[in-house]
Amino acid sequence: MTTPYGLEGRTAIVTGASRGIGLAVAEGLARAGARVCVTARDPDAVARVADRLGGVGLAGSVADPAHPRELTELALREFGRIDIVVNNAATNQPYGPLMDADPDRWREAFTVNVEAPLRLVQCAWRAWMGEHGGAVVNVCTEGAGHVGPNVGAYGTSKAALLHLTQQLAGELAPRVRVNSVSPGLVRTEMARFVWQDAEDELGAGLPLGRIGQPEDIARAVVWLASDAAEWITGADLLVDGGTRVRAARSPADTVHERLRTRAPEA
Repeated sequence: MTTPYGLEGRTAIVTGASRGIGLAVAEGLARAGARVCVTARDPDAVARVADRLGGVGLAGSVADPAHPRELTELALREFGRIDIVVNNAATNQPYGPLMDADPDRWREAFTVNVEAPLRLVQCAWRAWMGEHGGAVVNVCTEGAGHVGPNVGAYGTSKAALLHLTQQLAGELAPRVRVNSVSPGLVRTEMARFVWQDAEDELGAGLPLGRIGQPEDIARAVVWLASDAAEWITGADLLVDGGTRVRAARSPADTVHERLRTRAPEA
């Protein structure tokens, strides 16, 4: 008997699935019974993940307008359906003050973080979901709810993704549910420049006593994609260890100070 969290017989597409949150999401969906179609830029990493999870993969950049169509075609060809779309791939560039932001890099942030999720949902809707239904989960960020140093492009584009989530939830209901998760600081390579050498200190400043792990986000995504969340759409699930309620616990600008003084690898 299928449990409310079971995804047996369903197919999920996950972007940015070669590492970090995307990899954990793909693993979580596969454990719940879904067949996974994964994508990321590194062909070797995509092949390893797809093979290990018994799914399929297609290397490429979500910024390529043709990639979402190729991805949905692969999922349909291999599995015959598309039930779940998880838009996880993202960029945190350009990093720095907005007054110094290169216009091309700024546009790239919106191409990857906003336009690409929309393109993939459009393709999935036209290919399968519009007729058969499904669930979309967009990975946003807790930082979209406030401003911070050097992450203006990332935060603004993710705030746009939050609004896109709500807009699509209204437009695609009742067949397709569209929700998002907003992680706080998670132990990923993308955020390494923030937590490296200060993981214990940063965790101690949170009500739940640690920074996040990719699996924390994956569990939330799997739940939103499952029938256990069948009466939820247009919602943003904050998964941040209590970041927004930490004011009395430690200096609130600990992360912001590290954002001011450190930079990610380009």
